[in-house]
Amino acid sequence: MKPETQCLHAGYTPGNGDPRVVPIVQSTTYTFDSTEHIAALFDMPTEPMYSRFANPTVDAVEKKIAALEGGVAAMCTTSGQAANLLSILNVCSAGDSFISTGTIYGGTFNLFAVTLKRFGIECIFVDQTASREELQKAIKPNTRCVFGETLANPALTVLDIRKMADFAHDNGLPLIIDNTFPTPILCRPIAHGADIVIHSTTKYMDGHAVQGGGVIVDGGTFPWDNGKFPAFTEPDESYHGVCYVRDFGNMAYIIKCRMQLMRDFGCYPSATNAFYLNLGLETLALRMKQYCINALTVAKYLQSRPEVESVSYPGLESDPNHALAQKYLPDGCSGVISFVIKGGRTQAMHFMDALKLASNVVHVADIRTCVLHPASETHRQLSDEQLVAAGINAGMIRFSCGLEHIDDIIADIDQAFAAIQ
Repeated sequence: MKPETQCLHAGYTPGNGDPRVVPIVQSTTYTFDSTEHIAALFDMPTEPMYSRFANPTVDAVEKKIAALEGGVAAMCTTSGQAANLLSILNVCSAGDSFISTGTIYGGTFNLFAVTLKRFGIECIFVDQTASREELQKAIKPNTRCVFGETLANPALTVLDIRKMADFAHDNGLPLIIDNTFPTPILCRPIAHGADIVIHSTTKYMDGHAVQGGGVIVDGGTFPWDNGKFPAFTEPDESYHGVCYVRDFGNMAYIIKCRMQLMRDFGCYPSATNAFYLNLGLETLALRMKQYCINALTVAKYLQSRPEVESVSYPGLESDPNHALAQKYLPDGCSGVISFVIKGGRTQAMHFMDALKLASNVVHVADIRTCVLHPASETHRQLSDEQLVAAGINAGMIRFSCGLEHIDDIIADIDQAFAAIQ
């Protein structure tokens, strides 16, 4: 099926007399005919037995997202940050390190640089534009994975996925990609060499700001038995000796993530949240096309304004990331634009306060236009040096185009500029 069809039909096929729409299974509990059956599930929970592990409504959404990304399986979480956390913990333990590009979302940066460090896991940040020789210097004997964002939030740099995949694979490591901004409608990282894909489903996949969630998609491509990942090949005594590669083959990563980490952290979404997410997914392909049209129009308009110092949007031919966007995002670069307003932090905040249609919110990738000031909000915990490394100027505004009529979006920007003259 094409993506437009997958958005509607993947993950759930009703049988004769079944509900046409994915039903909400609002239950934490499932009944079984025998104690032996339940005992077997505690050894290997491959079907719903308790909603800290799995739920039929969530399962349908997981299957849909896996199909859209071209993966073998997926696991939903309660947030994008939970997806980030579990994706790393599934391959890293205390004493290990991993590599991440520096231009990533501020919350992810803090998770990697501060919180995981407290757990004894080191994140080594690299410049994604660095040469292969420079990247290689970051590799240590205990390095376990490479992480990056397809479209960096909010710098909007485009990751050369194939370059990073080759770098990771040549070192026997998996590549984990956050694909939140493009969604699988605009880019499917697994097709370009990524092994694991994550999303904050709170953003475009939902699109309506009604549920918080995340997802991890297993591409089923990485050889976990290459000698670097004994937790995948040696018996797991917490499940009576199960060996994930031996018993689950190319689904070893996602099954291990569910059986170990979801079991112990319990960050599984509710059936109702998954139902809302599915409604968003059904229109994802249509919405992404219009977001891209609106954003490119706004980006070109902002370039013409004397109040604007610079505009970052890879869809612009003048953008330094345009060539990579043509390679990985030929159908559009999402609805998010970053631009720097003259006058720095104070003027940026005045401009945002003057907007009337666009909402000043801690959110992005919504059906409604919204704005955010990264230096004061999402990346507030970063030092000035870290802000620069993350590609963030104090005068930068993250502008997320919604689906309002483009004339109304531009009129709102125009009146805000006039108000701060």
